[in-house]
Amino acid sequence: MVFPSCPCPSYPNAKSVDDPCGAGMARLIVFGGLPGTGKSTISRRLARALPAAWLRIDAIEQALRRRRPELHDLRDTGYQIAAAVAESNLMAGVSVIADSVNPVRETRDMWAATAHAARADLLEVWVTCSDQAKHRRRVEHREPDIAGLNVPDWSATATRQFQNWPSATLKLDTAHVTPDEAVEAILSRF
Repeated sequence: MVFPSCPCPSYPNAKSVDDPCGAGMARLIVFGGLPGTGKSTISRRLARALPAAWLRIDAIEQALRRRRPELHDLRDTGYQIAAAVAESNLMAGVSVIADSVNPVRETRDMWAATAHAARADLLEVWVTCSDQAKHRRRVEHREPDIAGLNVPDWSATATRQFQNWPSATLKLDTAHVTPDEAVEAILSRF
């Protein structure tokens, strides 16, 4: 039987109308790491490879700032909006990539609760860059790809607090893996 709504090029694993690709439940892939480590580069490529919805907190927060310029401290507003959109997509069977710094346990717990509520698989990916000189070059030469976004400088990045993430399923060090290798490592987890 052929399921035309399936985005897959072929249907050899099709099991039912509810799971035309035979892929099982939707996946929530949550990224975290300091600015300039490569999260967005990897996330963008992964979104194309899966395919999946790519929810980028920077884009959400910048849209809020354009609409309401008086908002300076968004706190977790961007994260809360992304979690609601992620849950809706996951419940519709669409895998989601959450791309953000994700520096504290509270936001990580929120993502885990989102996956649980939607009965989705959860993969937590911590992106680092152990080569400080390489990381600094990336931060200092980075051009924002979101209109109006102010990217942090090296001083802000180097002093940013980032809590240990013991529950991270996968830790990728972009000083030693390319974006394509990182995507392959993530895909191998499914």
